[in-house]
Amino acid sequence: MPETLDQLAALIRARFAEMSPQFQAGAAFLLDHPDEVAVLSMRKVAEHAQIQPAALVRLSQQLGFPGWNELRELFVARVRTRPEPLTVRARSLVAGTKKDTFTHDLLAAQHHNLEATAADNERNVVQAARVLRKARHVYVAGFRSCYAVAFGFGYGYGLFRSSVSLLTGEAGTLEMQLRGITRDSATVVVSFAPYSMEAARVAEVALEKGSRLIAITDSAVSPIALNADSTLIFSHESPSFFPSLVGATAITESLVARLLALEGAEAIEQLELAERSLHAKGAYVP
Repeated sequence: MPETLDQLAALIRARFAEMSPQFQAGAAFLLDHPDEVAVLSMRKVAEHAQIQPAALVRLSQQLGFPGWNELRELFVARVRTRPEPLTVRARSLVAGTKKDTFTHDLLAAQHHNLEATAADNERNVVQAARVLRKARHVYVAGFRSCYAVAFGFGYGYGLFRSSVSLLTGEAGTLEMQLRGITRDSATVVVSFAPYSMEAARVAEVALEKGSRLIAITDSAVSPIALNADSTLIFSHESPSFFPSLVGATAITESLVARLLALEGAEAIEQLELAERSLHAKGAYVP
C-alpha cells in the first residue's frame, strides 16, 4: 500500500494503461484534483470524475488500500502538511535559541537536500535530457524565487544551443510568449509549494499544445508534475525562513551537463563559438 501521495502517483502512472476506463477516469481525477479529493465526499468526487462511487472503492482496493477512506487520507495529509507562511517561519527563527549554530544547521540542511535530490533523480535526469534534445525548441519558465533557477538553466543550455527561450512574462506578456510553444517543442517549468499561478499556467498551456513537459518541483503531485513527461523532484528543507533552492539548482546544472554530453562534438563547437564571441565583444574583464 502506498504510504505517501508521491508513491500513490507513481503507482497510478505505472498501472494506468492496464486500468478499465472507469478506473482511468477516477485515477486521473485523483491526480489532477488532489485538493478536491481532500475536502469532498466520495459521492461528490465520483460525480466530478463522472464515475460511480463504487468504482472509487474498487479503485482504492486495486491500488492496495482497504477502502476509499484510507486512500483519501493521503490527500488529507497533503493539506495538513502544506508549508507554513514565511512570516511564521521568520518569527520562529528570530525567537529561536539556536542562533549560534544557525550557519552549521543551514549548511547541514543543504547537504541533506543535495543528497536527497541526487538519490531521487539520477535516472530521471537522463530521461529529461533525452526529451529536451529531441525538441525543436526548448522553453524554460520559473517565477519569483524560481526565476534564478530557470535563468541559470536557460543561460547554461543557451551557451551551446540557440533554440532556448526563457519565459519571463514581464509587463504582462506571458500569454504572448506562450504562443510560441508548439507540439514539437519542450517546456521546462520550475516551481515548489506554494506554486505560482504563472508556473501552473505555463504547464497548462504546454499540455494543451502537446509540448513535452519537464517539471522541476518538490512533489510528484504538484500542479506542474501531474501530467509531466518527466518529473525531477528536489528537496528544499531549511532552518531558515525561506526554502532552499540548492537542490533545484543542482538538478538544472546536472541537466545542462548531461545535455552537453549527449550533443557531443556539435555542442562543444557551439560552446567554443559562444565563448569566443563573449571574449571578443568585451563581456569579461581582460
